[in-house]
Amino acid sequence: MKESEMKYKLGIDVGGTFTDFFLVGNDGSSLVHKTLSTPEDSSIGFITGIHEMAEKLQLTLPGFIARIETIVHGTTVATNALLTMKGAKTALITTAGFRDALEMRRGVREERYNNHYRNVKPLVPRHLRLCLTERVDASAKIIEELNFEELDTIISKIKSEQVEAIAICLMNSFLNNENEKQLTQYLREALPELYICASFEVLPSIRFYERLSTTCINAYIGVVIDRYLESLLKKLKKINFQGKLMIMQSNGGVVTPEVARKISAVTVLSGPAAAPIAGSYYARLLGFENCITMDMGGTSFDTSMVVNGQCITSTDGEIDRHRIALPTLDIITIGAGGGSIGWVDPGALLKMGPQSAGSLPGPISYNRGGLEPTCTDADLVLGYLDPDYFAGGKYPLHVEKTREIIASRLGDSIGLNEQQTAAGMYRVINMNMAQGVRQVSVERGYDPREFLLICAGGAGAIHAGEICRELEIPMFLVPAVASIFCAAGMLLGDLKHDYVRSYISNYSDVDRDRFLALYHEMREEARSTLLEEGIEAKNIEYYPSLDLRYLGQFHEVPLEVSMEDILDFKLMDMKEAFHKEHNRKYGYELKSEGTELEMINARLRAVGITEKPHSLSAKENIPKSDVKQAFKGKRMAYVPEADEMQEMAVYDGDKLGESITIKGPAIIEQVNTTLFLSSSYHCETIIGGSFLVYNKILLPDGYAKNSSTTEMSTLHG
Repeated sequence: MKESEMKYKLGIDVGGTFTDFFLVGNDGSSLVHKTLSTPEDSSIGFITGIHEMAEKLQLTLPGFIARIETIVHGTTVATNALLTMKGAKTALITTAGFRDALEMRRGVREERYNNHYRNVKPLVPRHLRLCLTERVDASAKIIEELNFEELDTIISKIKSEQVEAIAICLMNSFLNNENEKQLTQYLREALPELYICASFEVLPSIRFYERLSTTCINAYIGVVIDRYLESLLKKLKKINFQGKLMIMQSNGGVVTPEVARKISAVTVLSGPAAAPIAGSYYARLLGFENCITMDMGGTSFDTSMVVNGQCITSTDGEIDRHRIALPTLDIITIGAGGGSIGWVDPGALLKMGPQSAGSLPGPISYNRGGLEPTCTDADLVLGYLDPDYFAGGKYPLHVEKTREIIASRLGDSIGLNEQQTAAGMYRVINMNMAQGVRQVSVERGYDPREFLLICAGGAGAIHAGEICRELEIPMFLVPAVASIFCAAGMLLGDLKHDYVRSYISNYSDVDRDRFLALYHEMREEARSTLLEEGIEAKNIEYYPSLDLRYLGQFHEVPLEVSMEDILDFKLMDMKEAFHKEHNRKYGYELKSEGTELEMINARLRAVGITEKPHSLSAKENIPKSDVKQAFKGKRMAYVPEADEMQEMAVYDGDKLGESITIKGPAIIEQVNTTLFLSSSYHCETIIGGSFLVYNKILLPDGYAKNSSTTEMSTLHG
């Protein structure tokens, strides 16, 4: 292919410590790059990385930019704004009498037996929660129209308080949004400089608190996202980027910057959402329909599930205890990353995280001013990391300083030397991460032993073996793109839009015409939106679902159904499917009792299929080197099974060819990640530069390493 014909797609994932880049050319070539994140303004690290990649490719910046057709970007800007409470100064306008619903929440204390447990601080303080006299009743009838004189008084209050954003959420507006529409239009004309959003735009569904909280989140982060994207678009314009910029959203799809600026709440899990997308891709390559993904970054540990080839989604999410009811991938995030800080509690127990050293000052070993022992520091002391080869030698690590501070800050408090303390830190953070995997699997009704674990993140492959051993998972995969897993997954994302209409009815009383009208309305809205975004009609797919429950229950069960069943109004087929799903999720069903079902919501996901890279390999021209050629030497490292340091072989993972088996204990080093094989594991190199690791105790000799999920289920009874 001529150089002038070369075109690129670029995935960029901004993390707490590193910003990851994955570049794929239309000839199948690829490039992996990392740069330190810039928390003060993420767009700085974004643009810096593009400059550095151009240098790597020996291209001028204009020449490189001209070849990039698409950039897909995942950002933690929204998440960080929520976690640090640094969003916009926000006002809430709601129906009179419901001012405190945001603070009252569901009226249930999460830790009911903890008398010291405090409610989460609401995003909108009470003096900015403003009430308006209006009312829509439960039958969708407007019984009290807007009072515009009262509204003018509210506008004066908003101006005097120098508010930056307004959230609008009126009672029963999901049934009739006329009052809310009028109010939104009036405010946008009166206050054009403010960020204003209404619940009928963000989440037009039943359950007032969930709708209220989601709308407030959207307003609170909307200004932050708007400013960030505005800054980023200006920087891209300055370097003459002419391609498409797409933003990763929480449901695993991508959207245009215009949509992300309007409904900013879709970006709250923008970065981690790409992991299960990439996990599904790799699982299918090995013949698996089910997998668990784990991504251990510098600040956090994210885990999620793929079942029957589909990423599990939820409408019952929380970000730092703030409820968000938009469809999001079911991702469990805990404070367990390479930068997680070790500390000793008042009872002399060793803890890890959730606080993190981040990229600045970072771990002690980075020698950038960090003085708190971290997970990365423990990995260094235990011999898993080569101080002269971290990030391919780009960031030399300081061993002696790290040993001294681990001993003085932690070891002296618990009566252990630096090596014993580091081993304790390693075990504790592994247990924390194993618990995160239990949350997303066991607590959802799935047995993790029946799933392939796909390990990602620069530090993930050092810890994955112990996580699997704790959970009795027989195999895990370290993809070739493990260190930039989310950035790679972003290039697999399709345009996705989720729609919901509440329809509360006994199942036997569902009106056919009304039911089909709701889906027709959602489908037409989705089609129009995707066509505007440049998707051809033939590339649009629709995935309906229903929120159903047994009559008298509080929580509903989401049930995926086919568009054909919806249009043919096959309610009985869907009813049978509900009984099975309820039994799978809760261990019982009430079919034989003849219990009536209740419909709550009709949902539709519209997907605009985008062009994907042909491969996600991070290596070009993979060599056919054998084990001897890849052998780097030996060093002492900690073996958990023996609870001692042992001498083990070290291999250059970037020089290993395909179909090579390595027995643990051993270390396989690559520029961007390190794989530790404890004595219980064997590793096989597979196509594309990935590593398939299996526990020789949990996986008997002769057992096919490319087994299907069904075979794994049989293995564990």
